[in-house]
Amino acid sequence: MFSGMGERSEYAPGTFSWVDLATTDQEAAKAFYGGLFGWQADDMPAGEGLVYSTMKVGSKQVAGISPQPQAQRDAGAPAAWNSYVSVLDADATVERVKELGGSAHAPAFDVFDAGRMAVLQDPQGAFFEIWQPRRHTGAQLVNAPGALSWNDLYTSDVDGASAFYGELFGWTFTPYEASPEPYLVIMNGGRGNGGISALQPPAPPHWLPYFAAEQIDAALATVVELGGKTLAGPIEIVTAKIGIVSDPQGAVFAIYSGELEE
Repeated sequence: MFSGMGERSEYAPGTFSWVDLATTDQEAAKAFYGGLFGWQADDMPAGEGLVYSTMKVGSKQVAGISPQPQAQRDAGAPAAWNSYVSVLDADATVERVKELGGSAHAPAFDVFDAGRMAVLQDPQGAFFEIWQPRRHTGAQLVNAPGALSWNDLYTSDVDGASAFYGELFGWTFTPYEASPEPYLVIMNGGRGNGGISALQPPAPPHWLPYFAAEQIDAALATVVELGGKTLAGPIEIVTAKIGIVSDPQGAVFAIYSGELEE
């Protein structure tokens, strides 16, 4: 199912398959991430004067950048990265989320012929998205420089969140003994698929995407040069160094420099 070098043409259900950024300044965000990761934008009309920018490393799609919905702007919500989990049936997953104590802000909906999706919240309040693939299966490159490499959940209730996602997606969890703080590695079909750790207030529960970079110090310096901020790091973990940063519009993400799975 999976080819080498981090290239993907399909995703097992329950796997993080895509991320996109809802931002208050699409052009500025494209410039920032282009400068940081070398992303090139492929702009596609998305209805009503909107453009969806599919960002590429070389010829491979790695992420999306889109304007923040007006309702989020009106509410003063910050720009934010969205993490998508691949599912077989978006509508059935929405119903299951409700049964398990989560919430759906609207029914699942079609994104042209690309796929079907829904925006959901877990019982602790973290937002996540589900993606039922049709023409668009997800990122064509992961676990490579400039591409998605990991997704972490920061939650107010590690046990409650792991029970919810385990029931929803069939995930299993392995405690990461080397971590100074309690940390659960998410396993999906025998592959590492992210992690769950306890939240540091005052941040609300949230999913955090990691993008890989060749060299953490250079990447963090580039973030600042391009108008972003370093929030934490570089932090040494067993297999890598990581940093948590925000882009100039305030969207938070993490950078990972170290060993990468294929």
